[in-house]
Amino acid sequence: MTRFPHALAPLAVLVGALLAAPAAHAWSALGHRMVGELASRHVNATTQAEIATLLAGEPDPTLAGVATWADDLRDNDPARFKATSRWHYINTNDGTCDFDMARDCPDGQCVVGAVETQRAILGDRTQPLQARRDALKFLVHFVGDMHQPMHANNHQDAGGNKYQISLTTTLAPEAYAKKHYVDGVMGTNLHSVWDYYILGEVGVDKPGHPGLGLAGYADRLDALPWPPESGAVSEPMAWAKESCRLVDARSLYPQGHKLDRAYLDANRPLAEQRVRQAAWRLARLLDDTLGAPAP
Repeated sequence: MTRFPHALAPLAVLVGALLAAPAAHAWSALGHRMVGELASRHVNATTQAEIATLLAGEPDPTLAGVATWADDLRDNDPARFKATSRWHYINTNDGTCDFDMARDCPDGQCVVGAVETQRAILGDRTQPLQARRDALKFLVHFVGDMHQPMHANNHQDAGGNKYQISLTTTLAPEAYAKKHYVDGVMGTNLHSVWDYYILGEVGVDKPGHPGLGLAGYADRLDALPWPPESGAVSEPMAWAKESCRLVDARSLYPQGHKLDRAYLDANRPLAEQRVRQAAWRLARLLDDTLGAPAP
């Protein structure tokens, strides 16, 4: 890796990120797996049995184990990932959070449309087992995506992917991004800060500071009052609008482009709340879809 004089490192890393950083598509693996793990703890027994049947034969036949499958297609099945890449988000450029399906999700090609379509496939017991298995794996992932605020955005920067960040952090980046990490400064974007660094700061191992890991972090979140909200489960479009409104209501866009741990610490409670809400809503969605046998 090319080294830069220390004083120039932040600028050089940021420029490198501008030129080469790939678009982000999800919570990190940790975030998605926590959604799956927490949801699996709160579905009913009938749903648990259905999940076990559908995921039989998977390397890790749990909701946590398949939670990153939709992102893993990027490497395992690039053609399918390309065909489904628009299913991970919904964006609008009009400055409001009034998403319009015809304008912002043509032909159902957005996360709201994908959740609705995959839920229909999952609940249709006339569908082939493989189609229903894939639908379950997509749903676990996309419900998580919808609760990452940058995945339902009204800014003109592709959900924060084009908002460049120079992040001072001791948390090493994921493998694909290591070339943008120089002298403790990560050249990245706001979307990736939300995907990986906010939760990873306490969940992932750092030098001299072991992280909580999946089980430990899920236990911590599950120990909080459950469910994480009251009232009936709303529809997917409401989840997207909720994420969008949080972006501006909580001022998730920083002043400037240099961040450190203070930003991560300040926004972690919101990120953890979104993980918990995603898990609860996913559990209820799966109970409603799988919890009773077909008539």
